[in-house]
Amino acid sequence: MPATSRLLWKVQAPDPEKVSRLARDLDPILAKLLVNRGVETASQAEQLLTPRLTDLHDPALLPGMEQATQRILEAIERNQTILVHGDYDVDGVTGTALLVRLFEHLGVKTVWHVPNRFTDGYAFGDHSVRRATETGAALVISVDNGTSSTETISKLAAAGIDTIVTDHHEPPEGELPAAVAIVNPKLPASEYPFRELCGAAVAFKLAWGLATKLSGAARVRDDLRDLLVDLTAYVAIATVCDVVPMVGENRILAHFGLKALETTSSAGLRALLLSADLGGRRLGADDIGFQIGPRINASGRLGTAGTALEALMTTDPTRAKQLAAELNSLNLERRKIVEDLMAEALPAAEAFADAERWPVTVVAGQDWHQGVIGIVAARLVEALGKPAIVIGLDGDSGRGSARSVPGFSILNAMRGASHLLGKHGGHEQAAGCDIEAEQVDAVREAVCQKAREMLQGKSLPEPVLDIDTVVPFEHMTADLQRQLDRLEPFGAQNPAPVLASADVRLAEPARIVGKDRSHMMLKLRHGEHVLKAMAFGMAEREGELQMGAPIKVAYTPRWNTFRGTTSLELTLHDFEA
Repeated sequence: MPATSRLLWKVQAPDPEKVSRLARDLDPILAKLLVNRGVETASQAEQLLTPRLTDLHDPALLPGMEQATQRILEAIERNQTILVHGDYDVDGVTGTALLVRLFEHLGVKTVWHVPNRFTDGYAFGDHSVRRATETGAALVISVDNGTSSTETISKLAAAGIDTIVTDHHEPPEGELPAAVAIVNPKLPASEYPFRELCGAAVAFKLAWGLATKLSGAARVRDDLRDLLVDLTAYVAIATVCDVVPMVGENRILAHFGLKALETTSSAGLRALLLSADLGGRRLGADDIGFQIGPRINASGRLGTAGTALEALMTTDPTRAKQLAAELNSLNLERRKIVEDLMAEALPAAEAFADAERWPVTVVAGQDWHQGVIGIVAARLVEALGKPAIVIGLDGDSGRGSARSVPGFSILNAMRGASHLLGKHGGHEQAAGCDIEAEQVDAVREAVCQKAREMLQGKSLPEPVLDIDTVVPFEHMTADLQRQLDRLEPFGAQNPAPVLASADVRLAEPARIVGKDRSHMMLKLRHGEHVLKAMAFGMAEREGELQMGAPIKVAYTPRWNTFRGTTSLELTLHDFEA
């Protein structure tokens, strides 16, 4: 491989017999991709390729659903105020918008609350009790949080306020909060058939369960059914952005939610789509992940997520347009902050470039914006090929955000410095921590010492590019792409196809593009077959390409719509000249 590429190409080798069985009724390349994704039978293929709403599980199967819906019915009958308590990320904001819209449709007295990342921290806290008492709420319903909030829910109960938890996070060991109900598919006693729902999807299940109760029958009354279908748009956004496995119920909800988003009645969602230049077109997971999600997240990263929440719920087209423009501006500001911080963090990381001595990059800076340090950590991982912890300091203390490479647990490495850190946690690929400024150097040493012990003298796992199959370049046509479209929506455990083709040549010299001139636009050909390809972040590799010389390319094919015209083009992951 070229010196500038750290990717090890790994071409999948699906069982030929399984592929042959599926290829009796399907395109052979599609059959290979299905087997790569664990599909073995025709019925499994049909289930994946043809999602059905009727395959969704009954919300009554979720633990706590009966108690939760009964308590909400009591609140409605008693004309009590309900506080919907979300969180500041996309999952929490969309799930909150979903429930608030339902309650407003029902004429229920409803208020909402999302914590401020900088003043309130994550999830429940004293701010939750203050908001509930100030608004006169008799019932708090959480979205995307609460399963571990024993202390705060006890304080709410002491104030005479009931709590219903809807969440999807793993429960803590020991005692659960004293809530009226905890609706969470991951509770130990849960018999729900699918445990990987995102927070907004659990909130949607609560909405569905309540709608069933209100309808007095298994068939939901027409007005609530129409609303539930519209609300799947919020679930699709959350499912994509929370990176839950895009299989089972998540795939069904995302599939129909994307369709609902295309035709949504929500003024706020329509304005958000238009601001991202996505109005009036077929939507895919990438549109959500790269355009809509960052706009919603920018609000919570740079200030209060309330701006995003209002944008998702407003019914006033004029106000919707204003809020969409505000989110757009916040997202541009977020990008600028990330670029400025990267300009400081990358040179700082170069002092710890020796991967044997410093297997984890740990860098810190005063006034580094704590709302974007996770993005910067991910960028450093991409740039340097090893795990990174980026710490934003504010005087004597700060917060760190960590990201890792596949196959290496950054959380485990951070446990080597647990005695030096404040509150910390996360999972194998991403984690966070509170830290004192004077401990940064000691934390770097301790984390790297633990990482060296974990590696046992070996190098970090080499970055691998998983390739679904090798395809003759001339076979990559619009007809094939229409077959591959059947795998949408893409996400974790159902990734977008990565194909490889050999003996490809430049049809014309590469063009350097982008505001920062970091990308390449290529026209690739094999014989008379020519396709445009975008090589994002690869401008520095222009010198590897020569007119007339054969190239091996790894890419994901996509539709690109520009000025009303849709054409097939490729997104390059890597190339070998």
